[in-house]
Amino acid sequence: MTGGGEGETTLEFTPTWVVAAVCTVIVAISLGVERLLHYTGKYLKNKDQKPLYEALQKVKEELMLLGFISLLLTVFQNPISRMCVPGDFMKHMLPCSLSEAPDEGETASNATTSHFQLSFSVAPGKIRKLLAETSTASSETGTCAAKNKVPLLSTEALHHLHIFIFVLAIVHVTFCALTVLFGGARIRQWKHWENAIAKENYDSRKALDKFTHVQQHAFIKEHFLGIGKNSALLGWLHSFFKQFYGAVAKADYVTLRLGFITKHCKSNPKFNFHKYMIRALEDDFKRVVGISWYLWIFVVVFLLLNVHGWHTYFWIAFIPIILLLAVGTKLEHVITQLAHEVAEKHSAIEGELVVQPSDEHFWFRRPRIVLYLIHFILFQNAFEIAFFFWIWVQYGFDSCIMGQVRYIVPRLIIGVFVQVLCSYSTLPLYAIVTQMGTSFKKAIFEEHLQVGLVNWARKVKRKKGLRAAAGDGSGSGQASSHDGSTVGVQLGRVFRKASAPEETQPTPGPEGSK
Repeated sequence: MTGGGEGETTLEFTPTWVVAAVCTVIVAISLGVERLLHYTGKYLKNKDQKPLYEALQKVKEELMLLGFISLLLTVFQNPISRMCVPGDFMKHMLPCSLSEAPDEGETASNATTSHFQLSFSVAPGKIRKLLAETSTASSETGTCAAKNKVPLLSTEALHHLHIFIFVLAIVHVTFCALTVLFGGARIRQWKHWENAIAKENYDSRKALDKFTHVQQHAFIKEHFLGIGKNSALLGWLHSFFKQFYGAVAKADYVTLRLGFITKHCKSNPKFNFHKYMIRALEDDFKRVVGISWYLWIFVVVFLLLNVHGWHTYFWIAFIPIILLLAVGTKLEHVITQLAHEVAEKHSAIEGELVVQPSDEHFWFRRPRIVLYLIHFILFQNAFEIAFFFWIWVQYGFDSCIMGQVRYIVPRLIIGVFVQVLCSYSTLPLYAIVTQMGTSFKKAIFEEHLQVGLVNWARKVKRKKGLRAAAGDGSGSGQASSHDGSTVGVQLGRVFRKASAPEETQPTPGPEGSK
């Protein structure tokens, strides 16, 4: 018995052992994943990896969002599938041509024939099950057919959309993790440059006694292409091709490091720039791993544009590679601009060659734009790959949605190329070049200093709010003056502590412990 008439078998007529077994498996898997995420977070917290811990929390938020989307799709699948619209509405903007759709009469005939054929080899209970499934699939169409209409979205199509959303989120998180993993491994290879500088026991007073010929410096030789109208074009071309090989050389690292230290922590030439850069990258990673609202808009737009004959998913495959090449070229060009600024002003200088970090070198004077672009590039690339594998598994490689082979192969090649180039070149460039802005990131302070600053700022704000609520008009000027002086004193202490040499620090500052 189906118990539901024309529907599938309900729980009323399902063996209890089946229900218990399925629930046990689902709950066990869910608890296993939850415990895995919990212990991973606990491990990261014990290792003082707060940025990675926060990235893991972001993944949990995405899983919760996906769970809520799944719940909505499950709850509303029947009402949606029973919504009927005129048949003419369903003949426009189709992913596949109507000529490629199977004939309804032929499909029904084949289904009936297969059921009669199965009746000789399948048990009667299973026959009833197959017939129930057929009636379920046709019930939606029958309800709308009585009104001379068609279903807005079938239950099967809604189920496939449900699966695609999960696949997209999983592929995006995986691709982001792989990019940061391989990109971070390449950045960690620069650590021996930092260690070599520390072993030299760099002294800023001795460096002032040096005399540097600018044109002979390795950094200038690599990036300075002369003065004139042609130098600008050559500079962009040089920046474009350099991202494919040796994106960051030792001379680049040493010079950019010195420029950062000279601008932001001049009193501490032993500042561990590499450790700060890793912390800043981990801090940014938690922003990249999530799927922001504007990325969901992107998904909806391209699902809308997936129309037969437009080859939308072939053309959008060029978006991430074009953006990635533009970002890599821009980051390399920032280094070139820094070199030109020095070379055009000086032929020889006292001390080491020092570049001047500035937001002027970045798009719209905002280095953060680069992070948003990388976020979009990784998501769009994940979208392409996830869509391909979803179509392959769900409908098969020969599906009309998949498209022709001559459109599929370039998409896959571009996807792999984007992933490799972003990990190998663009992410390491982002990690070091975005430090050449006017301001430094909060990662310059160790975790305990960041927490102390935030707590102190909250206390000051709370005290000001209490004074304002008490209406202490007569003492407001003195209170504000006192708070301002306190702010200056406290910030002065924090900055002195953060920029103090390692051997005189009682606790690790932004340069970290060796």
